[in-house]
Amino acid sequence: MKQRQRKKLSRRLFQAVLAGDVRCVKAVLGNGASPGWRDGDGTTPLYLASVQGEAEVVRLLLAGGARPDEESGGAGAEGTPLCAVACWGHTEAVRELLAHGADPELREDRGTGWSPLEWAERGAHSETAEVLRAAKTHRATEVHPVP
Repeated sequence: MKQRQRKKLSRRLFQAVLAGDVRCVKAVLGNGASPGWRDGDGTTPLYLASVQGEAEVVRLLLAGGARPDEESGGAGAEGTPLCAVACWGHTEAVRELLAHGADPELREDRGTGWSPLEWAERGAHSETAEVLRAAKTHRATEVHPVP
């Protein structure tokens, strides 16, 4: 695919994600758009979908190859997708990210910022915080199984 066509598809993907248009996201990904593309500010489609709480769009992007722990770098849109959904209490999108391997303990700002659980707790999103606590516990037992 030519670079010009790739850029055009990537712009269409961003527009579809911004609109929360599941059908269009699916079509653009099917036509070869990269879910890992960043806009001029460094924002990823997955981060944008996460902030908006678009769980189905998040799922499509992850299934298309977006990396669940990739930190977005756009001005005002920096951080990890899991921190973004936790901050806003988008529990279904949290579940999608966790199901696709997002690290519930990964802090944003290259490891120096808040964790997803801290975002959820500070935002008073109790259901989201509970899902993250359970994921953290589950992950700990996978790494260090109890005899």
